[in-house]
Amino acid sequence: MKNIALIVFLSLGFGLNAQVNKNVTDETKITTTTVNNGSTPRTVTKTEKVTTEQNIELKDAESKKLNKDIKPTPTQVTATTTVSTNGVPRQVSSTSYYTMDNTRYQFLTDNAGYRISSPNNTNYAIIRRTSNNSYIYKTQDRTSIGYFDANGNFVVESYDDKTDTMTKQVYTKTP
Repeated sequence: MKNIALIVFLSLGFGLNAQVNKNVTDETKITTTTVNNGSTPRTVTKTEKVTTEQNIELKDAESKKLNKDIKPTPTQVTATTTVSTNGVPRQVSSTSYYTMDNTRYQFLTDNAGYRISSPNNTNYAIIRRTSNNSYIYKTQDRTSIGYFDANGNFVVESYDDKTDTMTKQVYTKTP
């Protein structure tokens, strides 16, 4: 019985250690400005945080070579800007990248939700949050419903009145 418990314990331990390694870089830049207008000084703190995450994969993972080369993998960059006035923080902007139909889109936070920029159009779409945790997705030619799935992808569902069907587009979160 002790041997079975020991085997289960060791197998769980080895299973947890065999996770995918990631190369994560966090850079934080904090700028503090104090403004005295004659009556009360105000302190404004701007925090810019850039997180770069990349999966580490080996070129020849199966070879018996001791020092292996790293295979280039996509990098996910997330930038967040927070402004704090007199101790009250407010997130100004955050940027994430998504891919759909081999095109990379940039999701930027704004005061009311998100803006989507494509390589050809800086104002490709706007996204506004609704009260039931879904989003209104509006482009120049249509208005649809969207939501973030369990994997962090943004799913847009549109109604086509000509065919009386629903179409689904998925913005895949760029790793």
